Amino acid sequence: MAPASSTQTPQRGTGRGIGIRTAAGSDERVHGQLHVYDGDGKGKSQAALGVVLRTIGLGICERRQTRVLLLRFLKGPGRSYDEDAAIEALQQGFPHLIDQVRTGRGDYFNAEEVTRFDRQEAQRGWDIAKGALASNLYSVVVLDELNPVLDLGLLDVDEVVRVLATKPAGMEIICTGRGAPRELIQLADLHSEMRAHRRQLPGDLEEAEGAIPLSRGLDGIEIYTGEGKGKSTSALGKALQAIGRGISQDKSHRVLILQWLKGGNGYTEDAAIAALRESYPHLVDHLRSGRDAIVWRGQQQPIDYVEAERAWEIARAAIASGLYKTVILDELNPTVDLELLPVEPIVQTLLRKPAETEVIITGRCKSRPAYFDLASVHSEMVCHKHYAERGVDLKRGVDY
Repeated sequence: MAPASSTQTPQRGTGRGIGIRTAAGSDERVHGQLHVYDGDGKGKSQAALGVVLRTIGLGICERRQTRVLLLRFLKGPGRSYDEDAAIEALQQGFPHLIDQVRTGRGDYFNAEEVTRFDRQEAQRGWDIAKGALASNLYSVVVLDELNPVLDLGLLDVDEVVRVLATKPAGMEIICTGRGAPRELIQLADLHSEMRAHRRQLPGDLEEAEGAIPLSRGLDGIEIYTGEGKGKSTSALGKALQAIGRGISQDKSHRVLILQWLKGGNGYTEDAAIAALRESYPHLVDHLRSGRDAIVWRGQQQPIDYVEAERAWEIARAAIASGLYKTVILDELNPTVDLELLPVEPIVQTLLRKPAETEVIITGRCKSRPAYFDLASVHSEMVCHKHYAERGVDLKRGVDY
């Protein structure tokens, strides 16, 4: 079936168009939640930035005041990070809505190499975080790399947990990084682990494409899958990163976002993408495909195949053209898993993609299709805890 984020709301169904309505018509939660993203896989900070973009986009569309604090531990000046470009795009596109603070030194260190400066910088960041929570000025506070700060012993875990437990009711807090301590995970309302998968190359593919360095995957192919939260939000973070990279290089980095099984109304991704397109005209193109129903295995209809193929033809041409620096194929995995698209044309298109084009593929699936073996990055989002399991309503701009 389609991903969990696509839920039916019969009482508000439009009955027209291709796609489904999401939870826009249902009761939404008011209380903010504590999110923890950890694990050794890629996508933690990207997922946090994706939530930020969704929140800002929804706030703009609904004329609500939205303000975000990005507090980045262990990421001081003197070193560049993947998400720097994405944050630059956010700050230029949505001025005065995003505050950023960086703390720490610009190099990596382990527990044996901790210095007094490291402890002072961690405390400085935490003091800022406490002030932000006390002020209640922000709707979202991202505590990027707080998890390894705690794991390194730079802050007192009990104090951090005690303060986070008394956060303002409506505030969303997102903690990222490897090594989240048990006490923080116990407090969290959502815990999603980004698990890295090491690639195993089939022998026949290696022989057939011996001229291509496939032992580590093709550069610029990333896959985000699994049952946990963070797949589409990580993809949104990649879109921001591409735009920001273009800004920093004074080039046009165009982004194409293609979404399968998401043809209806009510997705806050639409608000996020619309906000991006308004701030960066001509840089973001967006197409959704699907019908006004959840697609169940064994109950596929002819229109499902038509819609899936329509979007794929656009995707194939866009990737081959090299006109887009980033192509996001959102929910392609479940589309293939439902056998709405064949695998081989996808494999061949990815093998022939221009070197400078990044392709991001998302969505859960029961069995791994062959193109997974081409990815240089494969992160599985493993859901350890989700507030929906406790009957908490999902929230637009954060959950979908």
